[in-house]
Amino acid sequence: MKKFGNKTVFITGASSGIGAAMAFAFASEGARVALAARREDKLEAIGKAIRESGGEALTLACDVTDRSTIDAAVATTVETFGAIDVVVANAGFGVSGAFQSLETVDFRRQFETNVFGAIDTAYAALPHLVASNGRLVFISSVSGHIGTPTSAAYSASKFALCGLAESIYYELADDGVSVTCVSPGFVVSEFRGVDNEGIHHTGENDPAPAWLVMPTEKAARQIVRAVHRRKPELVITGHGRLAVLMHRLLPRTFRGVLRLATKGRTARVQEMKRGTRSE
Repeated sequence: MKKFGNKTVFITGASSGIGAAMAFAFASEGARVALAARREDKLEAIGKAIRESGGEALTLACDVTDRSTIDAAVATTVETFGAIDVVVANAGFGVSGAFQSLETVDFRRQFETNVFGAIDTAYAALPHLVASNGRLVFISSVSGHIGTPTSAAYSASKFALCGLAESIYYELADDGVSVTCVSPGFVVSEFRGVDNEGIHHTGENDPAPAWLVMPTEKAARQIVRAVHRRKPELVITGHGRLAVLMHRLLPRTFRGVLRLATKGRTARVQEMKRGTRSE
C-alpha cells in the first residue's frame, strides 16, 4: 500500500533540487502533487515527467515573497484536487558573506524568502490542513542548528524556521496537524549555485566535497518516510546528524574545533560556500 495514496501534497520551491526530488518521491507513493515555484518552464518539465509516469501533477507559478501568488496557488490546488493533505514549505536560498560585508537589507531579503515565505505558505494552507488532519513540513538546514562563519543571514533564517516549527508543533497538534522540521546537510542541489540576490547560476561546480553530498533522491525518500510517520524532526546526512549531536552535547568543544578550523580563513570559507563565482 502506498504511503500517500489519494492524498494531495503542495510543495513550494519545487523546480529543482530537494523540491523536485520530493515531487517525484511523493508521486511515487501515490500522492497528487501540486508544484509551486517561480521557474515555470522547469516546473512544467517536472510535472510532465510525473504525469507521463502515471502520476497526477499540477504546476503553479508562485513567488513565496508575494502572498497573493501563494493564496492563488493554494486555491487552484484545492479547486483541482479537492483538498490539501501535506504542505512542504521548501522555497529558499542562501545569502553568504561576512557579517561586516552585509547590510540589513541582505538580512531582510533572506528572511523574506526563507522565513516569511514559509510562514505565509503555512497560513495560506492551514485551514485546508486542519480540515484534512494534515501535515506541515518546513525545510530548514543543519545551519538552522549550527552557525558557521559567513552564514549569519542564512543561519539566522534557518534557526528561525526551527524555532517556528518547534513552537507550532504543540499548537497545531490540538487541530490534528503534525509539524515536521527537516534539516538537510549537503544534498545535491542547485542551491549553492544561487547568489545573494536569489538568482540562479547554471553550469558552476558545486563547492561542497563530493563525498559529503547525498543524492537528492535518497534525501527525498527519507523526507517522505518522516512526513508519513509525522516525525517532528529529521536531520539528513550522517555528517549533519553527527554535527548537530556534537553541537548539542559538547557545545564548547564543538565551537573550539570550529574556531580553530576557520580562524583567519573567512575568505576561504566564503569561497568554499560559493564555489568559483565572485560576489
